[in-house]
Amino acid sequence: MEIAEARKVIRYLADGMDPLTGEMFPMDSPYQQPQVIRSLYMAVEAMGRQKKSEKFDPSRSKAGSLWTADEEENLINAFDSGMNISDLAKIHSRTEAAITARLEKFGKIEVGGSQGATG
Repeated sequence: MEIAEARKVIRYLADGMDPLTGEMFPMDSPYQQPQVIRSLYMAVEAMGRQKKSEKFDPSRSKAGSLWTADEEENLINAFDSGMNISDLAKIHSRTEAAITARLEKFGKIEVGGSQGATG
């Protein structure tokens, strides 16, 4: 599945509609809950920011694998020294989305895309 297709499905869900039938979900559906709706719209927005060129690349051999403590430490040190996310992704053989998620986890960037070190 391509990102555009997944984004379309998530947008339907965010709109409270079944992506297969186009019918509205009942009001007691989880897809009608404000927190779920906001989360789905955030996912659609994040997918829109993801570069179209960032499809699966077999050369990124660590894609999907667990992070080691050493790798996390190296990532944080490199980010703190000013390295950008694109270069970090290449060095760590990960996607930019994986690097961003790891930096968010450690409080180095804010959820929502701020890419400056927080301190």
